[in-house]
Amino acid sequence: MMAGKVKWVTDIEKSVLINNFEKRGWVQVTESEDWNFYWMSVQTIRNVFSVETGYRLSDDQIVNHFPNHYELTRKDLMVKNIKRYRKELEKEGSPLAEKDENGKYLYLDFVPVTYMLPADYNLFVEEFRKSPSSTWIMKPCGKAQGKGIFLINKLSQIKKWSRDSKTSSFVSQSTKEAYVISLYISNPLLIGGRKFDLRLYVLVSTYRPLRCYMYKLGFCRFCTVKYTPSTSELDNMFVHLTNVAIQKHGEDYNHIHGGKWTVSNLRLYLESTRGKEVTGKLFDEIHWIIVQSLKAVAPVMNNDKHCFECYGYDIIIDDKLKPWLIEVNASPSLTSSTANDRILKYNLINDTLNIAVPNGEIPDCKWNKSPPKEVLGNYEVLYDEELAQGDGAERELRSRSGQSLGPRGLRSRDSGRSFLTTWK
Repeated sequence: MMAGKVKWVTDIEKSVLINNFEKRGWVQVTESEDWNFYWMSVQTIRNVFSVETGYRLSDDQIVNHFPNHYELTRKDLMVKNIKRYRKELEKEGSPLAEKDENGKYLYLDFVPVTYMLPADYNLFVEEFRKSPSSTWIMKPCGKAQGKGIFLINKLSQIKKWSRDSKTSSFVSQSTKEAYVISLYISNPLLIGGRKFDLRLYVLVSTYRPLRCYMYKLGFCRFCTVKYTPSTSELDNMFVHLTNVAIQKHGEDYNHIHGGKWTVSNLRLYLESTRGKEVTGKLFDEIHWIIVQSLKAVAPVMNNDKHCFECYGYDIIIDDKLKPWLIEVNASPSLTSSTANDRILKYNLINDTLNIAVPNGEIPDCKWNKSPPKEVLGNYEVLYDEELAQGDGAERELRSRSGQSLGPRGLRSRDSGRSFLTTWK
């Protein structure tokens, strides 16, 4: 018997998606027909799972977002969840929540200090006054592609903003124009004098137990203009924001490589300029903070069995080679700015589908979501909670002996591999 073909729908008209569906011989249907696979925008997912308009998905239907993915992908909620996670670890007396003599987390300090506005305005002012020479970055909670972002280094600028923003001063608590304000990483690692960030793709197939994969072909996005921390350039976004949506309008934007480098190029560059060991440690830490961010949201995530999700993680590395988690995107751009970009995104979708829809057959969302290694393509297992719990006892002993508690923890003699098993 020939198995039926997967029926697909998407509300995102992108060739990298559609070519992947067609290559598999899947059949396109409309939203109102029976479908098995719906690659949808975050707006649509809201309707599918909403109390009023939502409907029950059957076992042969899967979608590409978790119902409340915004717990991770909204800037304010991500920070709130990470703060809660730290407090919980601290309560449990976890070694991960250890602090230094100034009360700063040794391992869990991987998001820049952040406040919600208008809600935390007074807390922010208190913090601002402690280091009045610092620069802060304001971002609207619910927007992407660098929209609505600006930098400030004086309190008067915030007061002016609060007057200007149509939300009658700070009274309106409407989340629509809630902002986050974060300490700006003003000492980014520069390459060729330019600031860059890392875009890494992480696929989550289930949150409880947590199972996630890292895509090996992430990339760096460079600014087109050389970086200067000089306050006179605070409003030049070509200096500060790496978003392609912004940089492509700069006169120095390169339409061939689109201001992008592969992560493997970055790795080679750092190994040759900073050394192999510190580079290895940096990448271990990047992987570690991604897993910690997912663990932070796992308890509040609606772990619906019909869902998987591919996130775009944005990481900035500072000049001390410390990685910072800036934000997580729920629908990373599938628009291709260059030919290489198109190939990368086509392959990203291809590998994602191979994991999410085993053998390209009609899905059964009751399966154990543990694909064999052969189908992972350019993904590698980043963390598998079931496996990690399996080695739990042995690891407990190791961590008690003070080895590899966190990314910057003491590393055992045979550093590297053993370290990767211990932080899980």
